[in-house]
Amino acid sequence: MPIVFCPFCANLLILSRADTGGNRLECRTCPYEHPIDKPIYSRKNFPRKEKEDVFGGPGAWDNAQKGKVQCDSGTCNGNEAAFFQVQIRSADEPMTTFYKVRRGLQTYGIK
Repeated sequence: MPIVFCPFCANLLILSRADTGGNRLECRTCPYEHPIDKPIYSRKNFPRKEKEDVFGGPGAWDNAQKGKVQCDSGTCNGNEAAFFQVQIRSADEPMTTFYKVRRGLQTYGIK
């Protein structure tokens, strides 16, 4: 784990050029310096979430509002869809409406 904060005053360390020509991490408020003698990096792999987890889990559609619609897929014969609205973008753009056909396997979103 790389040193990111000063161990003495807890301020953020800034990358700068050392007098010897190498790089260092230095604190702007106290005289602490940490010379960089090897590459500093960190990597964190995050598990990919399923679509249902993002929307609240498998039971999220149970209490959603329902309406009579015709599915736009030719293979689906569902005529009822559950929907809910989420504000994904900024406040000056319309909410995104997510639909899920009740009797089909199609899930699609419409603004």
